[in-house]
Amino acid sequence: MHANIWYQLRELWQYRDLVRNLVIRDLKVRYKSSVLGIAWSWLNPLLMMIVYTIVFTVFFQRDDIAYYPYFLMCGLLPWNFFGDAVLQATGSIVSNASLVKKVYFPRAVLPISIIIANLIHFLVAMPILFGLALIGGVPLRWSVFLLPVTILIQVIFITGLSLILTTIHVFYRDVAHILRVVMLGWFFMTPVFYPINTVPHQVNVGRISFDAQLWLRRLNPMASIVASYRDLLYWGHFTGLDFLLRTALTAVVLLVVGYVLFQRFSSRFGEEV
Repeated sequence: MHANIWYQLRELWQYRDLVRNLVIRDLKVRYKSSVLGIAWSWLNPLLMMIVYTIVFTVFFQRDDIAYYPYFLMCGLLPWNFFGDAVLQATGSIVSNASLVKKVYFPRAVLPISIIIANLIHFLVAMPILFGLALIGGVPLRWSVFLLPVTILIQVIFITGLSLILTTIHVFYRDVAHILRVVMLGWFFMTPVFYPINTVPHQVNVGRISFDAQLWLRRLNPMASIVASYRDLLYWGHFTGLDFLLRTALTAVVLLVVGYVLFQRFSSRFGEEV
């Protein structure tokens, strides 16, 4: 079993040129026929930030958070990376059906290339955060150097989840439709436009009482990941290390399960797409 997994990983590495070409193709398609091109990596999140800032500071009078646009962007960029990568990777096998049927290559190349392309898109957009911090006079402390750790954990989590969803989607096309609804609900259950410490500790549902903030962190890995970005970039101190470590463990387990599941059924993809 271990020898087989090692062989598969080595084979995947041998197709790294194909991964690179697919990443380049995805990035070119993303900006094809676009006048502003890669500038949309900055404009899109900035426009979203403006919309959410107007909604929550003007209409909902959210004035209890200092420099709300920067606070919002610290959660919005990681969420956009997660949402785009998972949604696009889930349909990667089906959308490349002709390639899957005609040519042999490790099928994991397709979702992985999409995740890498979205990671590049995310990293290109990251300077917006540092620019907003500079404009708003927000000091970036030593904790910012831990940012690659949070990014790595998020990439592992996205990859594991994407491999599972991609596999299921090949056999059940309803997944794509259901996932969009799930993502919308997941967005509101993740502290993107609100601080996680505003989630109440004590919630009563009938006769059941529970700590909503605690269980939000435990059951929603993206809640811990987004909170981690905000700790490092906005608050300047790291308070949720235990939750982040638990999320890291969850991400690794999900990656192993996702990869095993994907490899188990990948031989049947050509028949199903």
